[in-house]
Amino acid sequence: MSIRKTYARLWADRLDDALPLLRELTGAEPDLRLAFHAVELAAIGDFLVIAGPAEERAKYAHATATVVVDDLGELQRTLAAAGAAITTPETAGPTGRFLYARHRDGAEIEYVEWVPDLAGRILGR
Repeated sequence: MSIRKTYARLWADRLDDALPLLRELTGAEPDLRLAFHAVELAAIGDFLVIAGPAEERAKYAHATATVVVDDLGELQRTLAAAGAAITTPETAGPTGRFLYARHRDGAEIEYVEWVPDLAGRILGR
């Protein structure tokens, strides 16, 4: 199992208000933009912007980062061996499969295994 990409999470009321500065800072366009439940998401550079009403964003605020891995099954074995707790079990989403885990030190991370075409487009290989 390996980590393919790590995103810092940014919180915004409106995605279209957050993206201009991030485009300027990263020199890039979003790799990914989609609606998920009542929020909008955009991945740009090493940022994942989560936008929408504060009460909806709060549902995802427990995680400090989003980490893309190449094998979610192997990741789960690694997490279990390290004493991490799965706080949201593996779930299918629009980009692939994901779960949330709390490490023994208290950090909570969203781990995602992207579908192959998305991983290939954004990460290569």
